[in-house]
Amino acid sequence: VQEGDFTFVMGFPGRNWRYMISDEVEERMLTTNFMRQHVRGARQKVLMEQMLKDPAVRIHYASKYASSANYWKNAIGMNEGLVRLNVLDTKRAQQEELLARGREKGDDSYQKAFDEIRSIVAHRRDAIYHQQAINEALVTALDFMRIPSTMELVAALKSKDKEQIKEAKLKLKQEADKYFASVPFPEVERMVAKEMLKTYANYIPEEQRINIFEIINSRFKGSIDAFIDACFEHSIFGNPKNFEKFIKKPSLYKIGYDWMVLFKYSITDGILKTAIAMKEANQNYDAAHKVWVKGMMDMRQEKGTPIYPDANSTLRLTYGQVLSYEPADGVVYDAHTTLKGVMEKEDQGNWEFVVPQKLKELYKSQDYGRYGKNGEMPVCFIVNTDNTGGNSGSPVFNSKGQLVGTAFDRNFEGLTGDIAFRPSSQRAACVDIRYTLFIIDKYAGASHIIDELSIE
Repeated sequence: VQEGDFTFVMGFPGRNWRYMISDEVEERMLTTNFMRQHVRGARQKVLMEQMLKDPAVRIHYASKYASSANYWKNAIGMNEGLVRLNVLDTKRAQQEELLARGREKGDDSYQKAFDEIRSIVAHRRDAIYHQQAINEALVTALDFMRIPSTMELVAALKSKDKEQIKEAKLKLKQEADKYFASVPFPEVERMVAKEMLKTYANYIPEEQRINIFEIINSRFKGSIDAFIDACFEHSIFGNPKNFEKFIKKPSLYKIGYDWMVLFKYSITDGILKTAIAMKEANQNYDAAHKVWVKGMMDMRQEKGTPIYPDANSTLRLTYGQVLSYEPADGVVYDAHTTLKGVMEKEDQGNWEFVVPQKLKELYKSQDYGRYGKNGEMPVCFIVNTDNTGGNSGSPVFNSKGQLVGTAFDRNFEGLTGDIAFRPSSQRAACVDIRYTLFIIDKYAGASHIIDELSIE
């Protein structure tokens, strides 16, 4: 893999937003990206503090933390990039060009579509903002809210059918056992819940919050900490001991006034209300968006400008070159990295940058097998292909159709790519296939896998 080499990437990317109007871009920045940055940042801070204290906690939450941090960084980088590249001004210029084109042709369909989209965006913004707050702070962040449903047991208790009650109890017991096994660190969950509920309340006005706050205000004098403590200390699903006591003699009263159950119902109700509000606002969006996109595509075709397909989870191919880039004056990022860089970035105080001892030994002895080049072990390279969410794990091929790497990320400066693609700064980060083979063979000792491959 040399700088300047042609490459192409295959994968199943998610949707992009290249034809959004400026109002939609601003909406994305102030709702989805805003909540992802601030809510996830607050949760990750709590998790990291606990992960650093206990290896078992770190192992349990490592994947969850990494998944959260991925789009947290994406939200930060996208908003910073959209501002840095003046994307809103670019969008305004593009949309004015299309509106002028419509006026020249005596076609008011673009203006009508534009006005409709702007109106829809204005009406749905509060609902999207609230929905994102609920999803980020109370759905994605709270593992303990995945408590089993009690609806089947409630129906059985109302029927007073002994056999039906017995079956419902057994099923709920099995589901409860799985749930408690999935949350082995309830104290961590308790800390996260307190922080998340406070964060949610900080961004959502009191009159708009989910209805559990009526209980928090009336029964717990407005104390979120006291409410969460009550959930873990007194709820059916607060701990296995509470559940065992309940399941021996279940009652409709206990279920109906259980803090965790009420909390979960309140979250579900909040999601439903925001979804209904957004559905009403979005009624005419698809039709208006279709007219607008067609206008933008027609205008670009007339100018000879390439038209990007709207990636929609179908198999896509994107092509480009292995290229370095200069994100700022005096700053140059090479197209390749090596194992030397891994060693240079080692930080024993940061668990994400701790280098395994065996990898250090292989580096010191330069025991790279047939995968090294000129005494170096290639690790990653960057290409100027058009990648988006969903491309991670996509194979990267050279002009001969040979697998040369795997795409896994975008550069920080390129996180605006879903909305505004900039060839000069857009790069996809790919792990070099030689490093993958090196890890499998020399580091993991899984040579039997290598034996099954055709390596040129």
